[in-house]
Amino acid sequence: MVADSSLPAPRKMLRLTVIVKARDSFNGKPMVDVLISLFKDAGISGATVTHAARGYGARGVARADILGLSVNLPTIIETVADHDKVGELLPEIHRMVGSDGLITTEEVNVY
Repeated sequence: MVADSSLPAPRKMLRLTVIVKARDSFNGKPMVDVLISLFKDAGISGATVTHAARGYGARGVARADILGLSVNLPTIIETVADHDKVGELLPEIHRMVGSDGLITTEEVNVY
């Protein structure tokens, strides 16, 4: 594979992924809103929230019922930030999410 000289050198950053259920909350507020606010307050430039169609984990199977009325599906919150910012946020995120969700980090190249 030949390197493309028009590409800038990649920056090593961390992708932070938090998976919770749609109805999870922290201090009476939706967990998704709390996490997005935390990221914004930390100066992270963006995040994406994705609602999954179904899944399963420690708290059982999550899926929409036949009528689609009862929905407490997995919700994935992802952001990419430098190692220091993610490292500073991880203890607070873990305190909020606890054992009710999944928190992962992965080193990524950002161009």
